[in-house]
Amino acid sequence: MGCLGSCEGNQKESTVRHPCFSPQGHGKAGRIHLPVAPSCNIGCGYCVRKFDCANESRPGVTSRVITPEQALWRVEQALASDIGPYLNVVGIAGPGEPLANENTFKTFRLLQEHHPHLISCVSSNGLLLADRLADLVKLNVSHVTVTMNTLDPAIGARIYRHVIWQGQRLTGEAGAALLIERQLLGIQMAADAGLTVKVNTVVIPGLNDDRIEDLAREVKRRGAALLNLMPLINQGDFADWAPPTPATLQKLQQKAAAILPQLAHCRQCRADAIGLI
Repeated sequence: MGCLGSCEGNQKESTVRHPCFSPQGHGKAGRIHLPVAPSCNIGCGYCVRKFDCANESRPGVTSRVITPEQALWRVEQALASDIGPYLNVVGIAGPGEPLANENTFKTFRLLQEHHPHLISCVSSNGLLLADRLADLVKLNVSHVTVTMNTLDPAIGARIYRHVIWQGQRLTGEAGAALLIERQLLGIQMAADAGLTVKVNTVVIPGLNDDRIEDLAREVKRRGAALLNLMPLINQGDFADWAPPTPATLQKLQQKAAAILPQLAHCRQCRADAIGLI
């Protein structure tokens, strides 16, 4: 599957070359994820970052965390390799929360100094997006993905174990409500600043799957350009929770596509992924 809905209408040329934002990039445009951000400021019940297997492809997984200098070296090695002619995008997607790690910004600074032709993008839970947006704009980060799973704090309280905000550990609906508020503000501010915003939503059957259309409407109102519905990877607190079937996920994508263009080719990549998708 590719993109459901009118994906091409409002896409910038750089977005069409971004394999995580456009199906046109698949098999043609390469990307590299730099695992420079180990710390995280929320606890997602479905996230497990303790293990790594060479055959394992999922968010939060990396063989090792690297420094900004090592990240620059890795990009230069990739540019000199067979993937070099296809490499368009450098992204930071963990293994923790990129915006909670200063090495994220140091890495983007090095990339701007040495390889400004590459598209820079970041994946975030959105908690700090409004606070760090000016830094991202200054570093020419053009694409941001925000993982947002619900608009309802009661549901969020079942998804997130905790939220760390200004030195405080918030749990339950209070933590979820703050996270949701900051996510929506960050999405709106990023879109207003000219960044292309994609929202990732982990579909958890029986928990948030009946509210997808409401979420799509709200993030569209805030300026999101795309919605990417991803199946739950049943691990952690959700180890015994059945993920959506491909048919169920497709139905949800088709319904949401009437509201916001859908990205339907996501592979839920590792934090150190490299190559063509």
